[in-house]
Amino acid sequence: MSDQNDPPFETPFNTLPAVVIVLFVLMAGVELVLTAGEAGLVGGPEAIGWRLGLVRDWGFSGNMFDAMWASRDFPPEHLARLLTYPFIHLSFSHALIAIVLMLALGKMAAEVMGQFAMLALFVLSGIGGALVYAALLDDPVWLVGSYPAVYGLIGGYSFLLWRKQVATGGRQLEAFTLIAMLMVLQLAWSLFASVGYGWVAELSGFFCGFLLSFVCAPGEWARILRRLRQR
Repeated sequence: MSDQNDPPFETPFNTLPAVVIVLFVLMAGVELVLTAGEAGLVGGPEAIGWRLGLVRDWGFSGNMFDAMWASRDFPPEHLARLLTYPFIHLSFSHALIAIVLMLALGKMAAEVMGQFAMLALFVLSGIGGALVYAALLDDPVWLVGSYPAVYGLIGGYSFLLWRKQVATGGRQLEAFTLIAMLMVLQLAWSLFASVGYGWVAELSGFFCGFLLSFVCAPGEWARILRRLRQR
């Protein structure tokens, strides 16, 4: 029998903004189904190919986008890949790291900037990262995983730190410590394994998130309007 003085039980989800919970459910739900299929728990023998099927049907192909751009024909079902590829991952561990980063950074961004702004950073950074990936590279490897979108949240986090350093007269480069550390880790990992060119989309997602924060961060839009009125 519980003591009336005991604090009420709260699940961890009670502390998360709704938009973060929705993204978590989508990301984790897809991965749990795929992992269960690969383990033979659901779907039968054909479930082993579900992951590759999702990559083919909903992943982003730079070569496919280049062909659409050349023909000036943009079928909606292929444009939709810009929105769906972040929810498909290559493995359970690939998804797990992305989900943990999204929960931590998404909670911060939603609480500081607002839930709509956090969702905008996530979605638009994912789109921007994929478009730069297609524009700069001629890589046949399909782009999947939410890392470009998550790096957009890192861009938002770095923007907030940078703005604080500017306001307090601190060292502005310290705001970019996290992205610098992640890039160094990428470089170090590339010495032991082939990492491909996904980092191009991820770094592009970071810059998209950073630049979008000039509009999404609290007070920035009002500051832009004030400067426009002064001209």
